[in-house]
Amino acid sequence: MGLHAKYGLTRVINARGPFTPLGVSRSESRVTAAVAEALSGFFVVEELQERADRALARFSGAQAGAVVHCTASAITLSVAATMTGRSAERIAALPDTTGMPAAVVLPAGHAIDYGHPIVQAVRLAGATAVPVGSDERCTRADLEAGLARPDVACLLLVSSRLVRGAGVPLSQAVALAHGRGVPAVIDGAAQDLRVEELLDTGADLVTVSGQKYLGSPTAGLVVGRAELVAAVRAQERGIGRAMKASKEAVVGVLAALEARHELDIAAWGRGQADKVERFVERVGALPGIEAGATADPTGLPFPRARISVDPAAAGMDAAALAVALRVGSPSVWVMTDEQEAGVLVLELVPLADPELDAIVHRLAELLPG
Repeated sequence: MGLHAKYGLTRVINARGPFTPLGVSRSESRVTAAVAEALSGFFVVEELQERADRALARFSGAQAGAVVHCTASAITLSVAATMTGRSAERIAALPDTTGMPAAVVLPAGHAIDYGHPIVQAVRLAGATAVPVGSDERCTRADLEAGLARPDVACLLLVSSRLVRGAGVPLSQAVALAHGRGVPAVIDGAAQDLRVEELLDTGADLVTVSGQKYLGSPTAGLVVGRAELVAAVRAQERGIGRAMKASKEAVVGVLAALEARHELDIAAWGRGQADKVERFVERVGALPGIEAGATADPTGLPFPRARISVDPAAAGMDAAALAVALRVGSPSVWVMTDEQEAGVLVLELVPLADPELDAIVHRLAELLPG
């Protein structure tokens, strides 16, 4: 008996991407086997973290890496590291930041909400978020004004499709921070496929998710300058104790990194493009639907399927179609950010052909003709 039947759970087809409320992603068999073995064994966790440090450095090209509980905690701990360094006294004091630099500057359009506000992840470290610019635009002058404060701990930048407005390119923003002697942290939660590119901006720390496209158990990965990564690790003697990685998470990350090392990314990307092409050809033949491929706005190396809904011909608008897909069985979840403009987007990366068939079948049932 499968888990859905055993516990009476909703069967889901996840075409929304690595979305936390749906369980994020799927792990391949070698990862699940490694996690199962880890659960039944004992380890010196410090040794596991040291192995992960070396593996993450090889994976990313960074000086060092660390595994923490999740990407949200990675943001909090990275901010904490810029305030405390490896000072035991400062680490023990948090979230009391008396006597420490505690302002975290970020473009206003980077103050995203990914289930909770990123500024709350900053506040959890005891720091104060200082948004600069506006949702529509953040200029070099806006950043320079924020970085000119005497109490700045770091510049926090985000690489995500959730970012709003026009802004300074990441590498230029990092350079502005470094010109003031301020470290820069980039939150790239779903950007593990671009981690080297994010590090190439000059960022001191980059945080990515282990459980999104990498397919590990829940884990946040912090890579960057060795000194600051060590300061992140040192937070386990303070606020990071509540955000530590489990043995199975670290082992799962190691197994997922091994699988990624063996993956031909170019061939994988071509396979994803072919999957989307076949899908949009089938869906585009349905009444009221115009379908095509669309690139990831942050530069991830695969396309998504974009569906434009004509309400007159489809018998419902995009928002109603998304709801109808979600309330059926199996429950099909899609990206709805553009539904008011009549557009639904589907990410097909984790889906197998039978699931794609099921989506096409459900759409055919819901649409006239």
